[in-house]
Amino acid sequence: MAGNTGSTGSTGSTDGNQRGGVPSRQRKRFPGISSRAYEHPADRSALVALRKLSGFDTVFKTLSGLLPERSLRLLFLSDSVRVSDAQFSHLNDMLRDACYILDLDRVPPMYVTQDPVPNAMCVGLDEPVIVLTTGLVELLDEEEMRAVIGHEVGHALSGHAVYRTVLFFLTSVALKVAWIPLGNVAVMALVTALREWFRKSELSADRAGLLVGQDLRASMRGLMKIAGGNHLHEMNVDAFLAQAEEYEKAGDLRDSVLKILNVLPRSHPFTTVRAAELKKWAESRDHQRIMDGHYPKRSEDKDTSVTDSFRESAGHYAQTVRDSKDPLFKLVGDIAGGAGDLAGDLGGRLRNVFGGGTPKDSGKDAGKDTDEGKDSGESSGRGSGE
Repeated sequence: MAGNTGSTGSTGSTDGNQRGGVPSRQRKRFPGISSRAYEHPADRSALVALRKLSGFDTVFKTLSGLLPERSLRLLFLSDSVRVSDAQFSHLNDMLRDACYILDLDRVPPMYVTQDPVPNAMCVGLDEPVIVLTTGLVELLDEEEMRAVIGHEVGHALSGHAVYRTVLFFLTSVALKVAWIPLGNVAVMALVTALREWFRKSELSADRAGLLVGQDLRASMRGLMKIAGGNHLHEMNVDAFLAQAEEYEKAGDLRDSVLKILNVLPRSHPFTTVRAAELKKWAESRDHQRIMDGHYPKRSEDKDTSVTDSFRESAGHYAQTVRDSKDPLFKLVGDIAGGAGDLAGDLGGRLRNVFGGGTPKDSGKDAGKDTDEGKDSGESSGRGSGE
């Protein structure tokens, strides 16, 4: 199954014909695109840091030698259906198109496995393997499935498969050593950290799915079906997105804590949140620049600065706190703003003291429109806005 994607260059993603029953239309291709183009800032900074560590992947795979990857591949080969030109050919067409659009060098093997629960995954240490459940194949239409396959190809391009496989393994280990107090604590600490990254990686892969499918409504429909089943005539995209807004801003601090506790054991973000995040990114300038052909290239990945990635991630989180309607995030923002005001006021008072005035004098002159008063006020304003 694995092979060069060049053979799909003139079909599917680049013409208006129909192949294998898959509705085809003109789709843009992104030659040499780096996964940095669509990765969530927190996901990206973590991956850049890991990739910059000399020999990290080699050591990681060596330490992960206990992973039953060979057994996993044999299991898929023996008890699942491998997608090819002869089996699930329409899925094979979409897989090859997704790899062509994102310019993936090799088409990863893909299997369909019997499971009524709608799910898809990209796992593997040496080579990524994509697995779709029958529940998902039966649930989604062709354009929705195209976005899902693009989602999994995005995981492969980002190098997520290695870390996702380790997470699955560690989760299993945590269950086996649950009776060992310290052993379980150590494993669960790593599992919790990996799950936080895992959830961010899902937001990245949703973006990759949109770049492949290039149909936001199909991506939204797919997420709605995963949440509510195959009852589209009973569902509404705007109402579904309104749920995400209500979830974010509803309740008090107790609800904020419960949200955190609810998401900790999950590998995926909540579906309404994923839909809202994807819509926000689809309407952003970053997405439009990619569609216009302006995006980071893989050839530039080696020059990526870890510091810049962490700074971008920190800036993203700061902006998230400022924009969030969640009670806990609002409290954090208010505290940060209050600290900035306090720092600005204290700085003004100290300048008065060491400049020859006194705190008492500073208080008298607080309302006067002096240059010093302006400086103090401007300093306070800057402090609260950062």
